Amino acid sequence: MRVKLAYGREGLWVDLPDRKVTVLEPKHAPGLADEAGAIRQALRAPIGTPPLGDLVQAGDTVAIVFSDGTRPQPRERMLPVLLEEFAHVPRERIVLINALGTHRANTAAELEAMLGPAIVGGCRVVQHDAFDPASLTSLGRTSSGHEVRVNAEYMRASVRILTGFVEPHFFAGFSGGPKAVLPGIADQAAVLANHAACMIEHPRATWGVTEGNPVWEEMRTVALMTAPSFLLNVTVNRDRQITGVFAGELLAAHAAGCKQAAEAAMVPVRERFDIVITTNAGYPLDQNLYQAVKGMAAAAQIVRPGGSIIVAAECCDGLPDHGEYARILQQAASPDALLAMIRAWSAVQQDQWQVQIQAQVQLHAQVHVKSSFLSDEQLRRAGLQPCASVEQSVARLLERYGPEATICVLPEGPMTIPYVAGER
Repeated sequence: MRVKLAYGREGLWVDLPDRKVTVLEPKHAPGLADEAGAIRQALRAPIGTPPLGDLVQAGDTVAIVFSDGTRPQPRERMLPVLLEEFAHVPRERIVLINALGTHRANTAAELEAMLGPAIVGGCRVVQHDAFDPASLTSLGRTSSGHEVRVNAEYMRASVRILTGFVEPHFFAGFSGGPKAVLPGIADQAAVLANHAACMIEHPRATWGVTEGNPVWEEMRTVALMTAPSFLLNVTVNRDRQITGVFAGELLAAHAAGCKQAAEAAMVPVRERFDIVITTNAGYPLDQNLYQAVKGMAAAAQIVRPGGSIIVAAECCDGLPDHGEYARILQQAASPDALLAMIRAWSAVQQDQWQVQIQAQVQLHAQVHVKSSFLSDEQLRRAGLQPCASVEQSVARLLERYGPEATICVLPEGPMTIPYVAGER
């Protein structure tokens, strides 16, 4: 059996046994025939609000939040249509805010690729800085007692528009919606509190769950505290084609997007597998190992205890070198020790949540990583097994588990969220 894995920009073909192999992919939805027309229609007939053009007056100041470069939001096709709806507002009264959360800033070349040269050249673009108190303003405290600061440019605007795309998320339930605010344009302390160990290990902090999920519910609370004017979210297929447009009031529009995303991505299986081969859905999602933890977490949903996960993630951005993920991974010698260390910390550390989830996966199954940009030594220091070839790793694992071992392939990684029927 020959299967193409989403890997980097080009993909990776692998040859697998012809028997005992199950391939799971999201339900393929064709891209909309007229993306711009569908976006325009959604903006003019939104869910739960007046049309966007009626909400924005010539004298308003407008802030538009968009996803950073680690997300496949089709910004270059969404934002021009959005801006057309209030062409009566002078461009100098509009600011575009890159929702970096605590990620690194995007380069000028990345921003141009993300937004298109016309928007970069014609609009003011601000890169959110979660670490700069001078660029933030306080919202007060949430019901959980967490103090929250958000981007001051956003709060100064009289019209606040959140954009993004919706897919299942490994601990926030779904992306899109309120995630544009927290973590997107929030301060580091608020992100750390929202991603604390007790929040991440909550049983409802998982794929496809919002209500009762403390991570998502706090995101919702914080987003509502900022009084957003409008939401524009989309769903996309494997080719980044837009498959659905959801616009209007934050919660209602996001719920509609979540419903469509769940129908496409959530796939039941009857039983767990010995070996699960996954990806992180290719570029830009598999830029680094930190992001590839999502692919591991998707596979962990259906691998048997003691089984093996093979992750194919190109990792052109390395571990990465920025952030604290790599440093934390190297502070303890085993997944058990990592979890004990993280739970014992009195203060949340940047990126500990990704290490925590990776360690939880590794307690359940052995994880092998195929990467074109990480050395075997880097992977071993991250507590993972290097994989020079997916085929070779599968052959060795079949020797270990026996010829009747079952294999599942998730070619698009966390774009498919498998689960064992009856366990959810």
